[in-house]
Amino acid sequence: MLILAIDTALEACAAAVLDTDAGELLAQEQLLMKRGHAEALMPMIARVMQSADLAFTALDRIAVTVGPGSFTGLRVGISAARGLALAAKRPAVGLTTLSAYAAAIVGQSGPAPVISAIDARHDHVYFQIVAGDGSLLVRPTIAPIDEAIAASQFGAPHLVGNAAKILAERWPKDAPQPVSVDAQPAPDISWVAWLGAAANPGTNPARPFYLKAPDAKPAAQPLLAAQAATS
Repeated sequence: MLILAIDTALEACAAAVLDTDAGELLAQEQLLMKRGHAEALMPMIARVMQSADLAFTALDRIAVTVGPGSFTGLRVGISAARGLALAAKRPAVGLTTLSAYAAAIVGQSGPAPVISAIDARHDHVYFQIVAGDGSLLVRPTIAPIDEAIAASQFGAPHLVGNAAKILAERWPKDAPQPVSVDAQPAPDISWVAWLGAAANPGTNPARPFYLKAPDAKPAAQPLLAAQAATS
C-alpha cells in the first residue's frame, strides 16, 4: 500500500510517502514553522511525490492529521488531502494529532502509560492517555493543566507532545515521575503515514477534530449593530 501522509496541525509542515509492502518511507520532508503552511504545503507535496517517483493515481490513500491543533493549519492540511483524494479518486483518512504523537512510543514503552499533550493555551492542554499496549485510558479532551497532571494516578508515564515539558515542569514531586519527556513540536510524519495505513476510511474521515471553539470570534454582531445604526 502506498500512502501520502500530510501534517500541518501544529508548528510544522510535513509530507511523506510510505510503502507499507517495503516497510519504508520512499520520501519525506518537514519544515518547522508557526505560520505559512498554506504557501509551503503544496510545493512540499510535489517535491515528495517527485522524490518518490510516483503519480498521485499510484497512491492507495491519503492520510492527514485532523487535530487538535491550529485552526488555520488544520484547514490547510485537510483541504489539501481532500482535494488530492478527490482528484486521484482515492480515499482520504484522518488521524488525531494526539494518536500520532503516542504511536511512536506505544509498544516500546512496556506497561508505562503514554500521555500525549498539546498546548491549548490559557493554562489548558489537549490530552489523551493510553496504556503501554495502546488501549485508551482517557479519551481526547481539553482540560486545565492540573487536571491533566492528575493522570499521575496511572503511574509513571511517558510524556509526549508540544506540551510535554509544560506537564513535566508541574508534575507533583510526590507522584511517580515521568519515564521520559519528549517535547516534539509536531508528530513524526512517518507515524501519521503508518496510522493512515491502518485506519478505516469509513470511520476515520478527513475532517477537523475540534475540542474547543476558535479563540477568535467573528465580529458579526458589532457589524450588524453598525449597519443598523447607519440605516
